[in-house]
Formats: sequence, C-alpha cells, structure tokens
Amino acid sequence: MKLKQQAPLHILLADDDKDDCIFFKEALDEFLFPTQLTAVRDGEQLMQLLTNETNEIPHVLFLDLNMPRKSGSECLTEMKVNKRLKQIPVIIFTTSFHKKMADMLYENGAHYFIQKPSAFSQLKKVIKHSLTLISHNLPDEQADTISQPAKENFVLTVEN
Repeated sequence: MKLKQQAPLHILLADDDKDDCIFFKEALDEFLFPTQLTAVRDGEQLMQLLTNETNEIPHVLFLDLNMPRKSGSECLTEMKVNKRLKQIPVIIFTTSFHKKMADMLYENGAHYFIQKPSAFSQLKKVIKHSLTLISHNLPDEQADTISQPAKENFVLTVEN
C-alpha cells in the first residue's frame, strides 16, 4: 500500500502507556513513507497541545481511551465541538473493545477504532492500514475535514 502524500504525515499519539508508545514509534520507523510522531501522556496534555493556536494541527490523532486527568472520550467530545479541532481524524487506539462504547465513539465523531493487538507484526499491519485509509482521504483545499467511514468500516482489525 502506498500513501498518497509525500510530505511527512504528522501523527499525534495520546497514550499514557510508555511501552505502547515505544512499540507505536518502532512500527512507524519500519514504514517506507515519512511520518512525524508527537506523543502526549494524558488527556489534559493533549488538549493543551491541540488548543494552543501556534501549534500545527496533526494529520491524524491516535487516541487511547484510558488516560489519566482526562479520558480519551472526554477529549474526543471536546475536539468535535471545537471548530479548529473537529477536522482532525481521530483513531481510537485502546486495549478493550465494547460494542456500546465503540458505537458511542462513532456517534461522537471518531473515524476508526483499533483494539491494540498483542503481536508487534499485527500492530504494524493495523497502524499501516489505518494510516493508508486516512492519507487517501486527506482533505484538499476545498474540503476542511475527512468524512467518517460507514459504521460497518469503523472497527479496524488486522484482517481488514
């Protein structure tokens, strides 16, 4: 799979688990397309970074749900009511899957849902697949947001 964009894809990762952040970075380092990763450790740090008008908006946000200070779902809700932040494609990236929670996150504007796989090879595959989907839908000058996929395509697995 080839990404549409040639400039580095700016990825923001919000996750308080240090090991998960390291594995995520290692997965990105193995891809053949350029990326720029910024990581934050909690929901408050995420929202401070995003609401600072001088910071560049990332191309995509990987958002863990279970973070200290402010949960991922609280951050998603805040982002989707903010004119500047609602355009950011949000990929929920968390350890647990509950259908009711996934349905609520979809209704709140998340683009994709990934349950963190345990194997590194699966992690690489699902991250690459999600980035390919996002990069092929990056908005052009006429559009300011990426539309959500159909609900049946919301949950990404290694098999997708």
